[in-house]
Amino acid sequence: MAVARRQTAPPDTEDEVPDALLAVRAAEGDEDAFGTLVQRHAPPLIRLATRLLGNRPEAEDAVQDAFISAWRRLPEFHGRAAFGTWMYRIVTNRCLNVLRARKPEAPLEAAGEVPAPEWDASPARIAEARDAVRELREALDLLTAEQRACWVLRELDGQSYEFIADAVGISQEAVRARVFRARRCLTQAMGAWR
Repeated sequence: MAVARRQTAPPDTEDEVPDALLAVRAAEGDEDAFGTLVQRHAPPLIRLATRLLGNRPEAEDAVQDAFISAWRRLPEFHGRAAFGTWMYRIVTNRCLNVLRARKPEAPLEAAGEVPAPEWDASPARIAEARDAVRELREALDLLTAEQRACWVLRELDGQSYEFIADAVGISQEAVRARVFRARRCLTQAMGAWR
């Protein structure tokens, strides 16, 4: 009795094509494949960069620069890590460079406004929430760029220590130490809000 083998059809659309195959195509000069990768990965990378830099336009610039860098370096991408992880690493490094180059104090106005509250929120609650966000921004400025990157990836993006270690280019133990120090610093700075 012959066993019928199941044929797997090639993906119908670029949305179904795996990142690894798109990266190979892009490395060979396929701009459409790279465009698909950009569309797929840009939104979470912009969220990450915005959280790290506290400034949406600056974050968009950092992500755009990272994709330009990735396009140029695609022949070096051998798929040892997932394409998304590779891009997280490039964006994180780009943001760390921006944070290191900043003056010690960033203007709070650059961080933007707090999103509009629910219609049933009281004015006192709105003011309290704005104060808490402002103080959190100030507390985040107390962290080193590396601590901030690890904390944002862990606490806001929910990434694993392994993923962060890959993205930042350090050991998992170093990631754990930076997240611990960041939490301790933020806990002390935000003590009035506990």
